[in-house]
Amino acid sequence: MTTGTTAPTKSPTIAASVTIAALMLFSMFFGAGNLIFPPMLGAEAGTSFAPAITGFLLAGVALPVISVIAVAITGNDIYDLAHRGGKIFGLMFPVLVYLAIGAFYALPRTAVVSFSTAVTPITGYDSTTAAVIFAAVYFAIALALAFDPSGLVDKLGKYLTPCLLALLVVLVVLSMVNLPGNPGEVSGVYTDHPMSAGLIKGYMTMDSLAALAFGIMIVSSLRYKGVPNGPVLVRGVGAAAIIAGALLAVIYVGLGMIGQKVDNPGAFPDGAALLTHAAQTTMGTPGMIVFGLIVLLACLSTAAGLIGATSEFFHRIVPSVSYRTWAVVFALISLGVSTLGLQQVLAIAGPIIGFLYPAAITLVFLTLIEPVFRRKLYWAFRIALFVAVVWSALMTALSLDIAPGIISPIIDWSPAHEQDLGWVVPSLVGAAAGYVLDLVLRPVRAVPVGGEHQLEAELRGGHRDVEALEEAVLIEHPDRPGADGPDKLDQVDHRLAALHCERAEAKARLKALDEAISTAQSHHQSLSQSDSAPTEK
Repeated sequence: MTTGTTAPTKSPTIAASVTIAALMLFSMFFGAGNLIFPPMLGAEAGTSFAPAITGFLLAGVALPVISVIAVAITGNDIYDLAHRGGKIFGLMFPVLVYLAIGAFYALPRTAVVSFSTAVTPITGYDSTTAAVIFAAVYFAIALALAFDPSGLVDKLGKYLTPCLLALLVVLVVLSMVNLPGNPGEVSGVYTDHPMSAGLIKGYMTMDSLAALAFGIMIVSSLRYKGVPNGPVLVRGVGAAAIIAGALLAVIYVGLGMIGQKVDNPGAFPDGAALLTHAAQTTMGTPGMIVFGLIVLLACLSTAAGLIGATSEFFHRIVPSVSYRTWAVVFALISLGVSTLGLQQVLAIAGPIIGFLYPAAITLVFLTLIEPVFRRKLYWAFRIALFVAVVWSALMTALSLDIAPGIISPIIDWSPAHEQDLGWVVPSLVGAAAGYVLDLVLRPVRAVPVGGEHQLEAELRGGHRDVEALEEAVLIEHPDRPGADGPDKLDQVDHRLAALHCERAEAKARLKALDEAISTAQSHHQSLSQSDSAPTEK
């Protein structure tokens, strides 16, 4: 049936839709931490810049791209993915992730960095009152951008991101040409393990966690633009993620090399101060304005995306509270947290990130490899995620100096614990033990690799697209009979009807698949009984 893939009139081509989605994804990823961490990495890593930036790119680019692709393959958002670890984990993990990437850390950080980096150096205002006034205006603008979720892609992808990229290229190129410095000595955490230190800095961007939230936004956006479900949609999302990742990698390397060329990097407390100095040195006062615009565009686009993603999630689990109400709530909470200041906000992040990342990476890894086993993994997910969470809890307690005499001997036995990767081996062992239990306790589900995932994804996608369109109609046309004109409403109605048909088709196919599975299992049992009959005699 072709109506399921029919796009609205005058819809862009798939290539254009993917490009816009890639730019949107870049703008949502590239926020405050993405701007301030690479320059300090370049300055502190010195002659060990190559392994340090490699670690940063693995955690800050490769993991987010893989996470987005995992979301596209399964058609699941983080809420559905997390339920593979059980009901408690399925609720608590996504809630903690959304709060961490939202109102309790990443959102306030964008406002704090914008004020300290873009406003104070130019205006000289650095009082608490000025910071609060700026944050109020900042979150009002971010809220306005996120208030209409159906138009968020175009706002970020078509307008903000090209401006941001152009300004970043100007800053990086002029700094590389005009700054006189050379790489200095290795210092700080990069002395002994530069790659793992870069990996930790890449974690601090929180993009791998955000990717689990942003991924479903890209999937829904491309569906709404008329990209059909199935392999075409997966390839489109994958292409958007890879393009966004490539842009991030190029910008990160450029920002890191600025840190390599700044004289006396130890004089700067953070990457924001270092970049401010580089912009002023290479371009004078106009350079400070250029850098201020870079910070504002980067942080505003990220803030709008985070408000949108967080509000959509909490509206899903508490549908009685509207998307717009949640958006206002999280903007206000972020405003309050931002008044604590940059150092306090960053201090909160360490334990939260350390606790969430092992489980997030384990979840994505198992999701990607599950189709290889041609079966629905159950215990492999539950045991591996349980081990990752317990290990994260121990590491978090140790970082807070809680019971070090008891916890340290447990942590020290695991390989790579010195690089903060001690959770990897225990989680793999847990996954292997769970897979053995899956072989023993759960029957093989005779379905093609990825087939069941794809049908479930289509069904969920149909539900979400219908809900998104219905909400868009309510937001844009609260009084439908007198809306902007029949043409636009006809397009929405046509797409809505098509999605209802597509959802019905997916339900029918899923039902047929379940019946086929039951038949295959019955046949398998009868064959097993017939094989064992001679032995019993």
